[in-house]
Amino acid sequence: MRIVFTGGSGKAGKHAIAYLKARGHVVLNVDLTAVDLPGVQTRIADMTDAGQMHDVMHSYAGLDELGTGNGPQPFDAVVHFAAVPRILIHPDNETFRINTVGTYNVIDAALKAGIRKIVFASSETTYGVCFADGHRLPDYLPVDEDHPTVPEDSYAMSKVCNEATARSFQARTHADIYGLRINNVIEPHEYKEIFPRFVEDPSLRERNIFGYIDARDLGHMVDCCLRTDGLGYEIFNVANPDLSVDMTTQALCAQFYPDVPVREELEVHQTVYAIDRARRLVGFAPQHDWRSELAKG
Repeated sequence: MRIVFTGGSGKAGKHAIAYLKARGHVVLNVDLTAVDLPGVQTRIADMTDAGQMHDVMHSYAGLDELGTGNGPQPFDAVVHFAAVPRILIHPDNETFRINTVGTYNVIDAALKAGIRKIVFASSETTYGVCFADGHRLPDYLPVDEDHPTVPEDSYAMSKVCNEATARSFQARTHADIYGLRINNVIEPHEYKEIFPRFVEDPSLRERNIFGYIDARDLGHMVDCCLRTDGLGYEIFNVANPDLSVDMTTQALCAQFYPDVPVREELEVHQTVYAIDRARRLVGFAPQHDWRSELAKG
């Protein structure tokens, strides 16, 4: 597929692009800074500028495409990861503005260019736990995609707004638009750097609902979505099937969630950030887990 990938220079995006390239896709990165990946061109563009996004969607993917003499060819899909990645980087209103206006512009430009597959990054923060002021518990466990999304911070608000924007665009166009509520993204080198601390102090992971996703497995999830047609509008939790701490799920629930209803019987190390929908509908099957990474020595 020929793919426009916004935000591919970021922590999650660069690994997802590498995964997609390895599977034969042609990827044009769209970001404010270039990504250093062989065979990947970066178009420097601002997603809050509608005209720039419309230009990108009708662009060449690279200089090598000039040789055909046929002009720019249509893209097959858009993967939209570009965003201010959390609170406390920009002023709150600017975080909300960039993320919401940018997402509107990207989806609008893609659909008007005739692109019928869009995958966009939402967030675990939509559930209101991650950036809560004080201690916030889920309403129930495991946290699935039907859990209420009523956050209080500007970043998570922007993600909830983006989901509503995507749903409305899909209702009008009937394109496939899939949103990914991505859990805490971990790069390969981070396992040895930070996971020993999580083993010693599991409470460090409470704001992430004790979940994580390997950046390479996030690329796999994006590829699964690109290869799955006909779902219309869909939202998926994206996480590893294991917890990010060295506890049984039963012990974790007893210590951190004693009064939170548990709606199903949970396996010994099962994540409480449910990924059943992604497994069932698009074949999501993560391959990289922290236990195996630390065991490599």
